[in-house]
Amino acid sequence: MSESYRWVSRPGNIREDRRFVTGRGRYVADITPAGTLHVGLVTSPYAHARITGVDVSEALALDGVVAVLTGVELAKDTDPLRQYLAVPEVEWRPLAVEETRYAGEWVAAVVAESRAVAEDGAELVSVDYEPLEAVLDPEAAAAPGSPLVHAAHGTNVMAHREFRWGEVDAAFEQAAGTSRVRCRWNRNSTVPIETFGVVASWDRTRDLLDVWASIQMPQFPDQLAHALRIPTNQVRVHFDVDVGGSYGVKRGIKHGVLTGYLSRMLGVPVKLIEDRTENMHGGDFHGPDRIFDVELAYTADGVFTGIRIDVIDDEGAYPGRSPLQLAKPIGAIVGPYRIGGVAYNATAVVTNKTGQVAVRGFGQSPTNYAIEAAVDAAARDLGVDRLELRRRNFIQPEEFPYRIPSGTEYDSGDYPAVLDKAEALADLAALEARRDEIRASGRLAGIGVATCLEPGGGNAIFENVMNPANDKTTFPEGCRLRVDSDGQVTAVIGISSAGQSHDTMVSTLVGEELGRDPRTIAVIRADSLTGMPSQSPVGSRMTIVLGQAIRGAADELKAKVAAIGAHNLGVSPEEVGYDGGEVFVRTDPDRRLGWREIAAIAHRKQHRMPPGIQPGLEVVHVAHTPRSGTLAAPDGTVQLYPCYSFEAHLVLAVIDPGTGRVELDRYFIAHDCGTVINPDVVRGMVYGGTAHGIGVALYEQFAFSPEGQPLTTSFMDYLLPSAHEVPDIADAEHCTPSPFTSLGQKGAGEAGYMGAPAAVAGAVNDALAARGAPPIHALPIKPSDVWSALRATEEQGEK
Repeated sequence: MSESYRWVSRPGNIREDRRFVTGRGRYVADITPAGTLHVGLVTSPYAHARITGVDVSEALALDGVVAVLTGVELAKDTDPLRQYLAVPEVEWRPLAVEETRYAGEWVAAVVAESRAVAEDGAELVSVDYEPLEAVLDPEAAAAPGSPLVHAAHGTNVMAHREFRWGEVDAAFEQAAGTSRVRCRWNRNSTVPIETFGVVASWDRTRDLLDVWASIQMPQFPDQLAHALRIPTNQVRVHFDVDVGGSYGVKRGIKHGVLTGYLSRMLGVPVKLIEDRTENMHGGDFHGPDRIFDVELAYTADGVFTGIRIDVIDDEGAYPGRSPLQLAKPIGAIVGPYRIGGVAYNATAVVTNKTGQVAVRGFGQSPTNYAIEAAVDAAARDLGVDRLELRRRNFIQPEEFPYRIPSGTEYDSGDYPAVLDKAEALADLAALEARRDEIRASGRLAGIGVATCLEPGGGNAIFENVMNPANDKTTFPEGCRLRVDSDGQVTAVIGISSAGQSHDTMVSTLVGEELGRDPRTIAVIRADSLTGMPSQSPVGSRMTIVLGQAIRGAADELKAKVAAIGAHNLGVSPEEVGYDGGEVFVRTDPDRRLGWREIAAIAHRKQHRMPPGIQPGLEVVHVAHTPRSGTLAAPDGTVQLYPCYSFEAHLVLAVIDPGTGRVELDRYFIAHDCGTVINPDVVRGMVYGGTAHGIGVALYEQFAFSPEGQPLTTSFMDYLLPSAHEVPDIADAEHCTPSPFTSLGQKGAGEAGYMGAPAAVAGAVNDALAARGAPPIHALPIKPSDVWSALRATEEQGEK
């Protein structure tokens, strides 16, 4: 913690806690304008089928049903939802038209006076289907002759890019050896407690669509307007709504377009709140579904020279934004290691499954898992300690800023120091002794390690990498600072409250920049028509990019305050200093003017204002993403993200050899996200992300039958780690400030999750190795997987 800060990096109240703990959160489900109608959904029972007829007569005859909308009717008056790839033949719409492409896809919407009646009406809609052949496996989908999800596109491959950076061939030709792993990251997501919800209300007298939605999505208002074919200034999305969990998945664009259209059609507010089955079955919120083939080359001394990564990602039926997740790892494609040659081949395919969205980390955690699996494999092949091998290949502190082969420059770091802290926190010798003691008792035990990066400051450039026609080069963020006539400060932002404690962050940063107590600063969330440009809280970007906007707004505000103070003190602005809101003469510090007096002058005392200065104290500053503004080169080299956090995990896993059940006995993590704004908030991010990663490693998977039927449509089937499965997590912090942000801060929103899956998998594989069993490289690692690996080893030993 720097002693130069008054409030930053110091424990302080998290101002959101009071309303959440006391049950005063305001969610979409709490918003029901007078006259609101409710939506029930008719969904496809088939993974792939042609719609040959829809009969809505019985539903319309049900008392309380107001309207029934089909996909054909909706398509007449709306445009398809946005695809980020150049795939014009692939039309994505809220309701299926002509074909359904996954089980659970919406086919029709029933609008009624209550949700219960709407559901009853949905059951009365009769749809005739002609089943078509489906494809579920991504590799099968990419193969020639596969059943086509979108016949008009001619292939299930939506994108394929091959990248080569550095001397790849030489790195492998000159290597003493290589290690290969094939990793499977099965689809999972964040499954928040709150499903997606939206309320849309069209005002015919003002031609204005008001929308309240549990969103965390860039450009939601714009995409909503474009799909509905109305001007963007006729859509007002309210951001003063709490989001009951997201970490990327609360996109809901099809939900918003459907309810917005229905509200315009019927002239009343329309509400859609998913039930759990709708959410998990066909909500289009699943995460990455990937197969990796990784080959890591090294010298006889265990120095990495090159890496090849082939990945195929199953986007589900409609690619949307999800293929862009294959581009983000380019900015950290070598992890924290010095690797001179890189080949990266990325393929995005569609299958007959519900769609993907951006899940926590935007595809980086699966890549970290694959890289770390390859590093562990190299350690096994070389007979080298896993921690020692990592230390041997770390980028060293004196090498920063460090440019990796794919063109991104890491900003700062001290990876050996962070790993040292994790080791000290765990007392590695004692941890190994505990592992050996458990093994001696007849159970299996293993220690896992992972050292991973978290890119922060989410930018738009990955759109350009995967589709050069997308020429965005920044994700701007804006902040308004307003000082009233009494000197009270209000910060206005334009983002949703998705659980990252933005009110606390913004008030702390504004307070630090202005020298005003954060407890006195109000934070207001504007709507999309009155707020500043925003790209939503994605990619661990708010502290970084909004922090830049706050710095810029504070500097502009202080300059105006200084000008007013200098004028009243009879000196030039260059002769005064600023101290916590007071303006003083540098050569005579006792001559000063206070904050409240300056505010009063600015608002009420024109005769004391400098000539040419506008009254009031209000500024708006919009900041670019740091280090942005350049398109990707033809070979894909680009500065992808501005900042890079780092984390090191050590975990002890215990396995019952009779059942294959894995328990985590100890968990240690050391983390470096630069300057910490609020220690308690960051710690919450680390703990929550680690728990999420544990779920990915051992429990969570959206499974499908061979026919494409979802098998995990409730929490009875989709397993989540509870307090019983998540051990106590001990954490340590390290700080290498970023030279590219306002106070040296980096991202922390995806912390813990970036390395936990790799670390837990490594612990299980370490335990298996002690029994001579091969490693498991498919997540989640289920008890049956462990049991089968052990049985196969035993049977092999008996032969």
